[in-house]
Amino acid sequence: MPIDHYENFPVASLLLPRRLRAPVAVVYRFARSADDIADEGEASAAERLAALRGYDEQLARIAAGTPLAESPQPQLFSDLARVIGDFDLGVKPFRDLLSAFSQDTVTPRYESFERVLDYCSRSANPVGRIMLGLYRADRDEYRHWSDQICTALQLINFWQDVAVDLAKDRIYLPEEDLRRFGLAADTLASAPGGDAWRALMAFECARARALMLSGAPLARALPGRIGLELRFVVQGGLRILEKIEAVGYDVFARRPVLGRADWATLALRAFRMPA
Repeated sequence: MPIDHYENFPVASLLLPRRLRAPVAVVYRFARSADDIADEGEASAAERLAALRGYDEQLARIAAGTPLAESPQPQLFSDLARVIGDFDLGVKPFRDLLSAFSQDTVTPRYESFERVLDYCSRSANPVGRIMLGLYRADRDEYRHWSDQICTALQLINFWQDVAVDLAKDRIYLPEEDLRRFGLAADTLASAPGGDAWRALMAFECARARALMLSGAPLARALPGRIGLELRFVVQGGLRILEKIEAVGYDVFARRPVLGRADWATLALRAFRMPA
């Protein structure tokens, strides 16, 4: 589940078991605050990177079992150390998230789809792996499916947020794909339309949908609440793709989002997902 914008983070989900609500809230606080360092306020890139290094140093102390350093958020890291220890999560997924947040401060463009996937492997996939750890379901096959779902969710978020990210001088559409469809990064500010733009977005949405469907077996493989939660996540991502397509891929005029009317559709589709 991607951290950026947090639509898919289950911190407030009614499906989340009571025993996991506090640990998930701690993970959310860590990710949200770190992402805000990278994205919010008026700090310089150097100041943002320094603050994120401070987070990383705390993770190093947690991994080494040494006392935490003084910080603006002592309770956060104390709580995080306890969650990491209680569930044997390790610090790697948390450090991967910090790596992605740091990258956002210095990398506004991506030449290739492979580079975008590499970013997703650190910005999105770690959250899925953390959730598997919290549910005591961390297996190789499950991690593979989880990575596909999380990467798909991150891509869907990118495609629905082209205009939002452009306002931050970020473009996640691969430059090689822009060229392939006769477009250029420096023309996106003019809210491109036409056949070329629609063809590009149709191509990117198809990629995201294929990844989501490839990872979808995880939603049936996992039992109980986590499986049901994940079925809603998968169907929510697919529904957003439908909404992007329904507006003719014009994500500049209107950002496609899920509304109340979509929940009945999601529920029906979640319960009908094949084994």
